[in-house]
Amino acid sequence: MSNIPFQTIDWSSIKKVEHRGETGVSWWQTVQFPGLRIRIVEYSQGYVADHWCQRGHIVFCLEGEFVSELSNGEKCTLTKGEMYVVSDDLSSHKSHCASGVKLLIVDGDFLKKDVNT
Repeated sequence: MSNIPFQTIDWSSIKKVEHRGETGVSWWQTVQFPGLRIRIVEYSQGYVADHWCQRGHIVFCLEGEFVSELSNGEKCTLTKGEMYVVSDDLSSHKSHCASGVKLLIVDGDFLKKDVNT
């Protein structure tokens, strides 16, 4: 990762990009730095991700609620004010949302699984 100087992010000026799910859609507003990605992500009502994700994330629920399903069958519901953290390649997860949600998601090189552990 590189050094990132102090700066503010005006999310209202960042374009929303639509991503289709298995059902529903998500909209991403993304700020990219070397080795670091910060996103505001919204899931529509009835959204189901179209893949099992292996990437690590820090996910903070800003509004609404959603479910992260793990490949082992465990399910975790996050509501406003809650978060989860996972490193790359440690837990396959897939999101779905019944009524819509808004998330702050941070991911990057710092979440790569340490091959020495």
